Amino acid sequence: MTTITPISRRQQQRVVADTMEYIKQAAAIFDCPFQPIDILFDLKGQASGMFCIHGTHAYIRYNPYIFAKHHRYSSENTVPHEVAHYIMYSLHGTAGVRPHGKEWKELMLQFGVEPRRTNRLDLEGIPVRRQRRHPYNCSCSSHQISSRRHNQIRKGKARYYCRSCKGELVTNPQRDPG
Repeated sequence: MTTITPISRRQQQRVVADTMEYIKQAAAIFDCPFQPIDILFDLKGQASGMFCIHGTHAYIRYNPYIFAKHHRYSSENTVPHEVAHYIMYSLHGTAGVRPHGKEWKELMLQFGVEPRRTNRLDLEGIPVRRQRRHPYNCSCSSHQISSRRHNQIRKGKARYYCRSCKGELVTNPQRDPG
């Protein structure tokens, strides 16, 4: 299997220009200006793009490997998807609307893009990060939890429940040392 080479600096500049163009479109749609946003090409794994907020700093991360392999799809779908998240955040903040809610979907349609939450792209040759899975149980079955969720549970910041029996997921301490 050949590893995909990430997009070049010139291609990154084109993606940044496309991103800014969608921000301009949103400004025209909502008749209000939006600030340019920082754009990084450091995302790895299965996601094509990600809108991030740390404190008051908002930015977009793109996966340069997926953009290299699926450039047209990513430019036409991922870019407006992440810009729509940015615009919804700019208009409503973090508590105003659901990430893929009605307002986000409406903006995607105004951009002329089908509002999809995920893609089904061929990722062969793209470096994919793998998370360790942790065994958890409920009253009806066993589950495998990602490291991120496992750590949230360990820190007391989250609880997760079975979709079938609605029971809380708990770890077996003998089988999962942490």
